[in-house]
Amino acid sequence: MRHVLVAVFLLLLSHLASAQIENPVKWTFSAKKIDAKRIELQMTANIDVRWHIYAQETGEGPIPTSFRFNKNPLVTFVGKVEESGTLKKAYDDNFKTELKYYERRVNFIQQIMLKGKAATKIKGCVEFMACDDHQCLPSKVVEFSLSVGGK
Repeated sequence: MRHVLVAVFLLLLSHLASAQIENPVKWTFSAKKIDAKRIELQMTANIDVRWHIYAQETGEGPIPTSFRFNKNPLVTFVGKVEESGTLKKAYDDNFKTELKYYERRVNFIQQIMLKGKAATKIKGCVEFMACDDHQCLPSKVVEFSLSVGGK
């Protein structure tokens, strides 16, 4: 009986190891103080080799990278989220259009202005789609929270 249990356990363990979910994009989030009232929110994607994520305006087909910020009465969002990285453009046979995307690393920057001196949190999420030459993973949403303001 014990040998049967060990065999079943080893079989299940090998199945679980082969069914790991790929996660080719790692996100980091930070807030950089520019002056007393102005802050840059920096959302950085570190992308594994052979993978890419799409720009905010990518073209028709794949899910573009997008950011949603929760409302916060203590801050004003200035402009749109900007992209800083090496933008690539290529025709994609699967989507039959030219697409814009980033490989290896891209930094997304959102400027905000503090309305006062109180500390607050900026909460939101990023939705993105990661693809390689053979497959696209389902879109993924990653939530974030950044502390800003205060002393």
